[in-house]
Amino acid sequence: MKKSKKRQAVSSACKYRFLAALVFLLISGNLLLVSTLIPETAEWYSDRIYRPAAAAVSGLTGRVLFSLAEFGLYLLILLLLFSVVYTIRKIIRNGSAGRRLLSWLSGICLAASLLAFFFMLGAGINYHRVSFSEKAGIAAEPCTAEDLSRICSWLTREVNARSTQVTRDENGVMTLTRPEGPDAAAAMENLGTVFPDLSGSYPMPKKVFFSQILSSLDLTGIFSAFTIEANYNGDITPYNIPFTVCHELSHLRGFMQEEEANFIAFLACIQSDQPDFQYSGYLSGWVYCMNALYTADHDTWSTIRSQLSPTAEPDLTANREFWAGYQGILSEVSTQVNDTYLKINGQSDGVLSYDRMVELIAAYFRDNPAVSEGEQQ
Repeated sequence: MKKSKKRQAVSSACKYRFLAALVFLLISGNLLLVSTLIPETAEWYSDRIYRPAAAAVSGLTGRVLFSLAEFGLYLLILLLLFSVVYTIRKIIRNGSAGRRLLSWLSGICLAASLLAFFFMLGAGINYHRVSFSEKAGIAAEPCTAEDLSRICSWLTREVNARSTQVTRDENGVMTLTRPEGPDAAAAMENLGTVFPDLSGSYPMPKKVFFSQILSSLDLTGIFSAFTIEANYNGDITPYNIPFTVCHELSHLRGFMQEEEANFIAFLACIQSDQPDFQYSGYLSGWVYCMNALYTADHDTWSTIRSQLSPTAEPDLTANREFWAGYQGILSEVSTQVNDTYLKINGQSDGVLSYDRMVELIAAYFRDNPAVSEGEQQ
């Protein structure tokens, strides 16, 4: 009798877990559908609900010195492994494999549905809001080879001018002499005085403790929609770090499109008071724009490439060598997963969307009189 009641209780618990999982998945699906079909709802949510909620959450999680997202991921993996071992042990000891596997599966489904629901609240809806460039009045347009030539020449001069202003090690590679976190927050807060949608205080970005994992996955950083944290790979070439942390911090304001986050990071860095941030922004922009020029006009690319200061070359060499050490099946799979993830969230270009930052830099170059005058001199 007792066993029968226990089985009934377990069966009821399974049904409730499956039902709850279905409810959360339906809510998540409807949120995605509505925000995709009616972008105004995504914008309303981002401004009225996400922004104050994200500020509150990041205000709490930002007080913790380590990445809660990283810790949470490892904890989830351990809990998953424990649940598998525990379930197998129960089956071996007491039998009832079907009932116990169903109970385990119902718990996994509920956990997955909750993660999907909180992801939608922390990031998914924001993929469909009004873009930063549109809100800022920056009209991006496809670039001609001539446009790219002028932009790359401008960026080359800016990189050259700052390549001697940063600290370098014995191999000529740039080093960061100050903690990047406070300067990144300051750079974003400074940019917020120009663009109200970026205004407010920012928490410290957090270096991932096991950064080698991100390197193996071909990632420089990652935004946690669950803890509202900007996490970054601390092992990457130093010139990439300021640009990367500003990129991840931009997601805290609900701008999830990767080209937008890249462009925001570019602006935050070049307008920073710190030479290493300026250098990081200009050199990162230079790499993206030069890659575009390489495809559009190789001869012009070759001419401008030869004008880059030898002082900056060690940074590019160090970057190539760093990522060459992590090329393999894992990085390829990670890239495909990221590509699929971005396409599911409305970025039709997938991982290529990062490169569309070039169009935004071109618009900035076109609309900024000081830059245009400097290019013509």
